[in-house]
Amino acid sequence: MSARRNSGGPTAEISRGSRTRRRIGRIALGSFLAFAGSSHLTFAREEFTAQVPDFVPLPKDVTVLASGVVEVALGAALLAVKRKRPLVGWIVAAFFVAIFPGNIAQYVNKVDGFGLDTDAARLARLPFQPLLILWALWSTGAWRWFRARR
Repeated sequence: MSARRNSGGPTAEISRGSRTRRRIGRIALGSFLAFAGSSHLTFAREEFTAQVPDFVPLPKDVTVLASGVVEVALGAALLAVKRKRPLVGWIVAAFFVAIFPGNIAQYVNKVDGFGLDTDAARLARLPFQPLLILWALWSTGAWRWFRARR
């Protein structure tokens, strides 16, 4: 194990293998978010527009465009930001929490999209959102940083 400064936080003992796994996880999540965000802005825009729940107070197209820009920015931050990486992790996790009601609404309102055209498929998607939240916190060291500061 080697000591290192954990992205501006307290010193933490992290093995080289753990750092590598986290880096790979962070790069994968950042790439996924950047791709998903760019799809909001381009080829999947209509598909995303159809999935915006009616309770969102903005026009559906504005919501899709804004969430696409946010996703691209979050993906880029996961890939590029080093010094404030735990903060980025918490922001990404909060984003995943914020969009979760839309996923629930898709299930409750039986909205088809992206191949989710059955209740079972829409329901099966829901547990993945908490996994994305955990992935963001783990891959950025956000949870470890939070616990070390307490």
